Amino acid sequence: MGYMSCLCWYFPLSRLLTPESLSFYHTKRASYNGSDQQSSSQKSIGFASGIAPSKVIDTYGVAKVVASGNPKFEKDDLVVGLITWGEYSVLKEGTILNKLDPMGFPLTYHVGILGFSGLAAYGGFFEVCKPKKGEKVFVSAASGSVGNMVEQYAKQLGCYVVGCAGTKQKVELLKEKLGFDDAFNYREETNLQSALKRYFPDGIDIYFDNVGGEMLGAAVDNVSTFGRIAVCGVIAKYTDAGKRAAPDMLNVVYKRIKIQGYLATDYLNVYAYFISTTSNHLRTGNMQALEDITSGVENIPSAFIGLFRGDNIGKKIVKLADE
Repeated sequence: MGYMSCLCWYFPLSRLLTPESLSFYHTKRASYNGSDQQSSSQKSIGFASGIAPSKVIDTYGVAKVVASGNPKFEKDDLVVGLITWGEYSVLKEGTILNKLDPMGFPLTYHVGILGFSGLAAYGGFFEVCKPKKGEKVFVSAASGSVGNMVEQYAKQLGCYVVGCAGTKQKVELLKEKLGFDDAFNYREETNLQSALKRYFPDGIDIYFDNVGGEMLGAAVDNVSTFGRIAVCGVIAKYTDAGKRAAPDMLNVVYKRIKIQGYLATDYLNVYAYFISTTSNHLRTGNMQALEDITSGVENIPSAFIGLFRGDNIGKKIVKLADE
């Protein structure tokens, strides 16, 4: 047994305190109790828990080893895995942590587009929705860390894609920078069902849901027969737990709609293919990373709260130290 210390660089922030949203990019000092590393074939995770007073908060991040008693890690190794919110961490036995090969990409990519946000987009779109070229795809929270990647995957496949976001700036970004076929500001719509009918007169084949609530209900009303819905997030519930909205289950039954919730870790079995495919798209310029970086451990609370206001565009990342 041994301990490893790391200096942290970057981590992502998440509304659910999981790796899917807020990331840390930092060189963090952590301690690791030497043991066999948990492989990428794990089918479950144990860090999607709420905040408890006086307890450290786990996150997924990039760090640099400064001291190690574990023979698998040496001083100055770059690592990626479960660390904690802060400038230094002590990692105990069983922690998910692996050496990192940056592959020529910025370290931020490994907590975002090449991290769990990317895997959430890839697994939800390709494994849950099983898309086909030419299908019509609707993405909610489309300028977020997962939504923007779903659109990019869909366009690479040759789908027609419409997204929604909460500001004019975000809508313009979706159309002008990311290449959405169309996009709209849901805050300006008085009737979501009618809005989706306007953008999808012949129906929606795939709905990638990051919102839940009324948006899910409106989407179900407009989904075509044998349509597929991947439920990745439910921000409507995070921000208003007292508000409930359910889809019309008669539509689900008679249109034989598939609705499936999932976690990114359900698709660790396709992780290698996800990394290979996404890396190739990045190198050829067919995909781009959308990042929103905040610096300083003191700014973690405001960065986190900003997620619930929709302040971020793309992957929200906190930088804790210089490389």
